[in-house]
Amino acid sequence: MQGKTNPVTPAGYAAMKARYDHLLGTERPEIVEIVSWAAGNGDRSENGDYLYGRKRMREIDRELAHLARRMKAARVIDPAEQPDKSRAFFGARVTLADEDDEERVVTLVGDDEQDAGAGRIGWSSPLARALKGAAVGDLRSVRLPGGLKEWEVVAIDYA
Repeated sequence: MQGKTNPVTPAGYAAMKARYDHLLGTERPEIVEIVSWAAGNGDRSENGDYLYGRKRMREIDRELAHLARRMKAARVIDPAEQPDKSRAFFGARVTLADEDDEERVVTLVGDDEQDAGAGRIGWSSPLARALKGAAVGDLRSVRLPGGLKEWEVVAIDYA
């Protein structure tokens, strides 16, 4: 991931920033306070509050570092400003139909925003890579764990 940009929607960037601010401004200070209090209680080797607090602080610091790297590499792209709305690019909501005419709606978002259950697929996922540049009526094949699956692009729109 080194050196690559991280495309993200404005909403996705705002969510990352909010998580970072919450961890740095709320959770970490609370844990620091608990650890300080617990450290003053004597024997640290058997002090559950101290041990748990130190562990949680390391987890928070790791997540803060991860979020900082991702936000630094982030390139905020507003899907509404896409010049060619007839093709599937970043931020597009794409309606697909398979061989059995079962429809599926997916939105192409940044990898940090992906949530398959909500229909948001990461920009570097196999399906998103197959859909890049597709127009309505195009057929796209994707290799899934269960084998090759073909989708037809039924509709494309941008929020």
